[in-house]
Amino acid sequence: MLVNVTLSVLLVSYLAGCSSTTAGLSIGTTNGTGESEQIPAKLFKPDGAGEFPAVVIMHDCSGLGPRSSGAPNRWAKELLIYGYVVLIPDSFTTRGHASGVCTNPSPSRTEVSPFRRTRDAYAALSYLRTLPYVDRARIGLMGGSHGGSTTLASMVSPESDREPLARDKRTGFAAAVALYPNCAIRLGSWRAESRAGMNGPTLSYVGAYKAVAPLLILIGENDDWTPAEPCRKLTDAAVQDGYPVTIKIYPGAHHSFDSNNPVRHVAARINTNSPTGRGATTGGDSKAWADSIREVIAFFGRHLGKEKSKFAGKERDGNN
Repeated sequence: MLVNVTLSVLLVSYLAGCSSTTAGLSIGTTNGTGESEQIPAKLFKPDGAGEFPAVVIMHDCSGLGPRSSGAPNRWAKELLIYGYVVLIPDSFTTRGHASGVCTNPSPSRTEVSPFRRTRDAYAALSYLRTLPYVDRARIGLMGGSHGGSTTLASMVSPESDREPLARDKRTGFAAAVALYPNCAIRLGSWRAESRAGMNGPTLSYVGAYKAVAPLLILIGENDDWTPAEPCRKLTDAAVQDGYPVTIKIYPGAHHSFDSNNPVRHVAARINTNSPTGRGATTGGDSKAWADSIREVIAFFGRHLGKEKSKFAGKERDGNN
């Protein structure tokens, strides 16, 4: 993949005296018609020369602007503690959706769909591989909600060599984490089918999700925006066909459990899994949030060779 990089280095903050954040960064990607374009990105780097493992974080439907949920930055902070370089591409701001698409029904939201954003994920991967302090073989992907669905779309095996990104996928991310993604969408041969029933439409599932690398799904039991059951079905089908997908469902947790924010229902949110197409509940769950950090660090530790990092074995203080 051709990557054009414009970098204006501005060190704007230091975390715990052992990391830096680089602003003024843009990475080269392609839009829906295949034309080259630049999108903003934020880079977090631990102190030292490396080579470090790295993670690309795909933001949720709120984007990275003034209405952002803040989840990408929270996860970047956690990953930095354990010695990961983190890159967060901004798929929305330069495409006319700086305020996100959580409540925006405009047809233009399809231009930043999870399937379109796979190009941004692999552009971010290509950029990280140009950095001398990043280990090219130890790069993972993660995202929540819209970004979690982007992660699923990015990690599904190509069905033919003619598919866009087919080659990139086969030599791409070493592992991925999808937080509360929408699993009731078509992903390769995996798809949900709606069938009429006596009590209304019911969903059935066919095919299998074929992951190109180990994938972990973390989701809340009470998620009414991207329900857990399709993800459980996706995982079961993938495992049955021999693909490395695992899932953890948090009892009582809602969508966006990875924070300490209060639980609230917003009627304006676009929700394809709601009978009315609108309305979704989000809110933090302290136990699920703390456990998800442990799960993510352990998962990436296994699959990104975390033991090679000088931060291996570092204990958390429990303050999330």
